[in-house]
Amino acid sequence: MSGIVGARKDGPADVNLSLSPPGTGECLAYTRPVKLVVAVVHNEDAGALVDSLLEREHRATRLHSSGGFLKQSNATILVGIDDDRVEEVLDIIRANCTSRTQVVNPMPPIMEPGEFFMPYPLEVEVGGATVFVLPIERTERL
Repeated sequence: MSGIVGARKDGPADVNLSLSPPGTGECLAYTRPVKLVVAVVHNEDAGALVDSLLEREHRATRLHSSGGFLKQSNATILVGIDDDRVEEVLDIIRANCTSRTQVVNPMPPIMEPGEFFMPYPLEVEVGGATVFVLPIERTERL
Protein backbone atom coordinates (compact mmCIF):
# COMPACT_ATOMS: atom_id res chain seq x y z
CA MET A 1 0.00 0.00 0.00
CA SER A 2 1.55 3.32 -1.04
CA GLY A 3 -0.18 5.51 1.52
CA ILE A 4 -3.01 6.17 3.88
CA VAL A 5 -6.21 7.59 2.44
CA GLY A 6 -8.79 9.18 4.68
CA ALA A 7 -11.77 11.46 4.49
CA ARG A 8 -13.43 13.43 7.24
CA LYS A 9 -16.10 16.06 7.53
CA ASP A 10 -14.50 19.37 8.58
CA GLY A 11 -16.98 22.22 8.56
CA PRO A 12 -19.02 22.90 5.44
CA ALA A 13 -16.75 21.02 3.01
CA ASP A 14 -15.16 17.59 2.88
CA VAL A 15 -11.44 17.28 3.46
CA ASN A 16 -9.79 14.44 1.55
CA LEU A 17 -6.26 13.50 2.51
CA SER A 18 -3.85 11.25 0.68
CA LEU A 19 -0.69 10.69 2.72
CA SER A 20 2.35 8.90 1.38
CA PRO A 21 5.17 7.38 3.40
CA PRO A 22 8.23 9.62 3.90
CA GLY A 23 10.85 9.34 1.19
CA THR A 24 8.50 8.12 -1.53
CA GLY A 25 8.51 11.46 -3.36
CA GLU A 26 4.72 11.54 -3.43
CA CYS A 27 2.75 14.57 -2.33
CA LEU A 28 0.04 15.57 0.11
CA ALA A 29 -3.13 16.41 -1.80
CA TYR A 30 -6.26 17.76 -0.16
CA THR A 31 -9.38 19.68 -1.01
CA ARG A 32 -11.06 22.13 1.34
CA PRO A 33 -12.48 25.62 1.04
CA VAL A 34 -9.41 27.53 -0.15
CA LYS A 35 -9.08 30.85 -1.98
CA LEU A 36 -6.29 32.38 -4.02
CA VAL A 37 -5.86 36.08 -3.26
CA VAL A 38 -4.13 37.94 -6.11
CA ALA A 39 -3.17 41.50 -5.18
CA VAL A 40 -1.61 43.89 -7.69
CA VAL A 41 0.14 46.57 -5.62
CA HIS A 42 2.57 49.46 -6.09
CA ASN A 43 6.18 48.29 -6.01
CA GLU A 44 6.96 50.55 -3.03
CA ASP A 45 4.23 48.85 -0.95
CA ALA A 46 5.08 45.27 -1.87
CA GLY A 47 7.98 44.70 0.55
CA ALA A 48 6.06 45.88 3.62
CA LEU A 49 3.01 43.87 2.52
CA VAL A 50 4.94 40.62 2.13
CA ASP A 51 6.67 41.21 5.49
CA SER A 52 3.31 41.77 7.20
CA LEU A 53 1.83 38.64 5.62
CA LEU A 54 4.80 36.53 6.72
CA GLU A 55 4.65 37.94 10.28
CA ARG A 56 1.10 36.60 10.51
CA GLU A 57 2.19 33.25 9.03
CA HIS A 58 0.57 33.65 5.61
CA ARG A 59 2.66 32.24 2.79
CA ALA A 60 3.02 34.71 -0.06
CA THR A 61 4.67 34.78 -3.47
CA ARG A 62 5.79 38.09 -5.00
CA LEU A 63 5.97 38.49 -8.77
CA HIS A 64 7.44 41.59 -10.39
CA SER A 65 5.12 43.07 -13.00
CA SER A 66 4.39 46.33 -14.79
CA GLY A 67 1.51 48.02 -16.48
CA GLY A 68 -1.23 50.48 -15.84
CA PHE A 69 -1.47 54.13 -16.81
CA LEU A 70 2.18 55.08 -16.26
CA LYS A 71 3.73 51.72 -17.18
CA GLN A 72 5.49 51.76 -13.81
CA SER A 73 6.67 48.63 -12.09
CA ASN A 74 4.34 47.02 -9.60
CA ALA A 75 4.14 43.70 -7.84
CA THR A 76 1.62 40.89 -7.92
CA ILE A 77 1.28 39.10 -4.58
CA LEU A 78 -0.22 35.58 -4.53
CA VAL A 79 -1.60 34.17 -1.27
CA GLY A 80 -3.32 30.79 -0.96
CA ILE A 81 -5.49 30.91 2.15
CA ASP A 82 -8.29 29.02 3.87
CA ASP A 83 -11.75 30.39 3.14
CA ASP A 84 -12.30 31.61 6.69
CA ARG A 85 -9.06 33.69 6.74
CA VAL A 86 -9.60 35.71 3.54
CA GLU A 87 -10.80 38.81 5.43
CA GLU A 88 -7.66 38.70 7.58
CA VAL A 89 -5.48 38.83 4.44
CA LEU A 90 -7.60 41.63 2.94
CA ASP A 91 -7.19 43.65 6.16
CA ILE A 92 -3.40 43.25 5.92
CA ILE A 93 -3.49 44.45 2.30
CA ARG A 94 -5.64 47.46 3.25
CA ALA A 95 -3.24 48.40 6.05
CA ASN A 96 -0.11 48.24 3.86
CA CYS A 97 -1.26 49.49 0.45
CA THR A 98 -2.57 53.03 0.66
CA SER A 99 -3.30 55.42 -2.20
CA ARG A 100 -1.28 58.63 -2.47
CA THR A 101 -0.58 61.33 -5.03
CA GLN A 102 2.70 61.58 -6.88
CA VAL A 103 4.02 64.15 -9.35
CA VAL A 104 5.29 62.59 -12.57
CA ASN A 105 6.64 63.88 -15.86
CA PRO A 106 4.75 62.28 -18.75
CA MET A 107 6.62 61.00 -21.76
CA PRO A 108 6.55 63.55 -24.60
CA PRO A 109 4.63 62.54 -27.69
CA ILE A 110 6.48 61.83 -30.93
CA MET A 111 7.01 65.20 -32.54
CA GLU A 112 7.79 66.42 -35.99
CA PRO A 113 11.18 68.04 -36.64
CA GLY A 114 11.20 71.68 -35.55
CA GLU A 115 8.40 71.28 -32.98
CA PHE A 116 9.04 71.97 -29.35
CA PHE A 117 6.94 70.44 -26.58
CA MET A 118 7.62 70.72 -22.87
CA PRO A 119 5.34 68.40 -20.91
CA TYR A 120 3.91 69.70 -17.67
CA PRO A 121 4.27 67.54 -14.56
CA LEU A 122 1.09 65.70 -13.66
CA GLU A 123 -0.23 64.82 -10.24
CA VAL A 124 -1.53 61.24 -10.29
CA GLU A 125 -2.83 58.83 -7.71
CA VAL A 126 -0.56 55.80 -7.11
CA GLY A 127 -0.59 52.99 -4.62
CA GLY A 128 -3.55 51.12 -3.30
CA ALA A 129 -4.25 47.60 -4.49
CA THR A 130 -6.35 45.75 -7.01
CA VAL A 131 -7.36 42.46 -5.41
CA PHE A 132 -8.91 39.35 -6.92
CA VAL A 133 -10.19 36.49 -4.73
CA LEU A 134 -10.49 33.23 -6.67
CA PRO A 135 -11.90 29.86 -5.56
CA ILE A 136 -9.47 26.93 -5.64
CA GLU A 137 -10.68 23.41 -6.40
CA ARG A 138 -7.56 21.50 -5.40
CA THR A 139 -4.30 22.19 -3.59
CA GLU A 140 -1.15 20.07 -3.59
CA ARG A 141 2.06 20.70 -1.73
CA LEU A 142 4.91 18.94 -3.57
